[in-house]
Amino acid sequence: MFRGSIVALVTPMQADRELDFAALERLLEFHVAAGTDGIVIAGTTGESPTIDAGELEELVAAAVQLAAGRLPIIGGSGSNDTREAEDLTRRVARAGAAAALVVTPYYNKPSQSGLEAHYATVAAAADIPVLLYNVPGRTACDLLPETVARLAGIENICGLKEAVPDPARLRRLRELCPPDFCLLSGDDLSARDFMLGGGQGVVSVSANVAPGPMAALSRAALAGHADEAVAIDDTLRGLHAALFLEGNPIPVKWAVAQMGLIGPTLRLPLTELALEHRPAVLAAMAGAGVDVAAGGPR
Repeated sequence: MFRGSIVALVTPMQADRELDFAALERLLEFHVAAGTDGIVIAGTTGESPTIDAGELEELVAAAVQLAAGRLPIIGGSGSNDTREAEDLTRRVARAGAAAALVVTPYYNKPSQSGLEAHYATVAAAADIPVLLYNVPGRTACDLLPETVARLAGIENICGLKEAVPDPARLRRLRELCPPDFCLLSGDDLSARDFMLGGGQGVVSVSANVAPGPMAALSRAALAGHADEAVAIDDTLRGLHAALFLEGNPIPVKWAVAQMGLIGPTLRLPLTELALEHRPAVLAAMAGAGVDVAAGGPR
């Protein structure tokens, strides 16, 4: 259902920290022109912890309208409160999202049976496809392949964004899950090998900055053109690393601001990228073929 380079979009904000819908339009047009295959609104990279329910619905509705069917819009609707995740999933469905991306509950550390019950409940809340999202480095909670396989039996749970960069994990997921169950990488550094190993795509942070190269990498990897995928990825690896010099989305939002697409504003408790990291991010952007002065990839 979903494949290729899906950008985990930064959420543009004005200087007063209100949402910037004019900048959202610029971002959507930029990604359509660059060949991005899909957009996630209000994921971790979109500052989901500080986006309230009404804003989420507004952002998704605006993105759906601006995309006008040119690429799918996926709404981030996870929470560590199952009731809130139900509500957010209904909201992104009402706003016209093609799917909901639902992160595992963070901080409260549910068991595998708790995760299974959580996702089954959320999936029943709306009649749109649901993508599971496992990122234990942020949530302190690991959704195991055996649990994913059981959840794959629920009709509208269509896939998984997996941010565990372990080839054995991908092999186990592919072994246990139905062939049409969508597996997306949630880790740019290992996304090339994930797609070459049987995954269908990546939900990418780096694609905010270099969407054309990330789309080309995805196309090459999904076609099984390993040498081409490696060559493209070699130009992006510095960017993949530099965008995590501070907690995501601090570096990537600063980078996109340097491209003239958005302002640099983040919502507290996040603050702008430290001065000491800026040269490294600029160098990584240049290495990936991003011409800051020209406002985009060369």
